[in-house]
Amino acid sequence: MSAQRYWVIGGEFKSLEFAELVGGTEQVYGPFCTRGDAESTWRAVSERHRPQCNVRFTIVEEGTAAR
Repeated sequence: MSAQRYWVIGGEFKSLEFAELVGGTEQVYGPFCTRGDAESTWRAVSERHRPQCNVRFTIVEEGTAAR
């Protein structure tokens, strides 16, 4: 059984459709061994960028397919 790893990824998007990142704004945090640790980082990073409506971050679990 392998341990799961979590990442916080995101940045500034070109539009509010959140389809394409502005080059050079990409940010990656992790890996985290628990989802709780990733959520703590996600909250802190998201709060720092709160005034910017086109900046978004998400938590991804390594090895899971997009839905």
